[in-house]
This record gives sequence, C-alpha cells and structure tokens, in this order.
Amino acid sequence: MRTLLDADGWMTRGWTGPNIVALGGGHGLSATLRALRHITRQLTAVVTVADDGGSSGRLRKELGVLPPGDLRMALAALCDDTDWGLTWRDAMQHRFSSEGPLDNHALGNLLIVTMWDLLGDVVEGLDWVARLLNCEGKVLPMCAEPMEIEADLVRGGKKRTVHGQ
Repeated sequence: MRTLLDADGWMTRGWTGPNIVALGGGHGLSATLRALRHITRQLTAVVTVADDGGSSGRLRKELGVLPPGDLRMALAALCDDTDWGLTWRDAMQHRFSSEGPLDNHALGNLLIVTMWDLLGDVVEGLDWVARLLNCEGKVLPMCAEPMEIEADLVRGGKKRTVHGQ
C-alpha cells in the first residue's frame, strides 16, 4: 500500500494524489489551493471573472480583458516552495505605490494581461505564467467573457438592482 505522506509529512516521490477541482475566487480560493497543494499534485482551479474593482477592474475597463486579479492569486497559491517559486509569488503579488496611473496595480496582473496580449489566448497565457512560477496544478477562468455581478434587493416593497462588487 502506498502512503500519501512520508515520515516527515511530505508527499512521497511519484505520488500525484486525487484529481481535485476547486471553484471560486479571491482570498478564499487562494487559501483553499494552498492547503490542497499538500494533498495532491492533480489540482485545477476554476476562477471567477467577475471582479470589477481595483487593479483588475481598471485593466478590465481599459483593455477589455478578463479581470486578472483572482487568477493571479490562484497562480500565486500554486507556486512551488523553492526560492524561485516563492520569489516569483511575491513579485506577482507586488503592488506599485505611486501618484501615477500604476498606483495599486499588481505586477502579476500586468504580466498576465501581457501574456494574453502576446499569445492571443487566455488559457495559454495563464499556462505560461504558471510555468514561470513553477506551479503545480492548472488555473482556468470560469468563462471566456468578464461576468458582472448583479443582485435584486427588496426593501419596503421596493425593488432595486445593484451592479458590481
């Protein structure tokens, strides 16, 4: 019988684990992926593309692309634990602080959008960034077009619709 973990609590060589698909976005998905990395190497993240705020919202509006922020966080969560992976993870999460148009943009968002522009394919661009980060697993957008969150609120018999985050 093959064991999942060796005596030190690490996955054994050659073991890949169960196939797991995690759906979501933001910090919740990122934390889930970081935990799941310890029990499988067969991990796929299907990430929401509804973000319309911050750096992602600005890139989405200006360039007409999927919002990259939640995808960036999923990729960062799947980085390996080598100096290479951890350094690139930190670089991907780095946010600029300035008085200009780059203020609060995450470097990873810009890198992801650059790869989409160069390659003309969202999934291929994410795969290239994943290779740079030495990710174990795959990150996919939930759909090919940016989604918009919408909710109908009813108060005192009056209905109103709220859009966006």
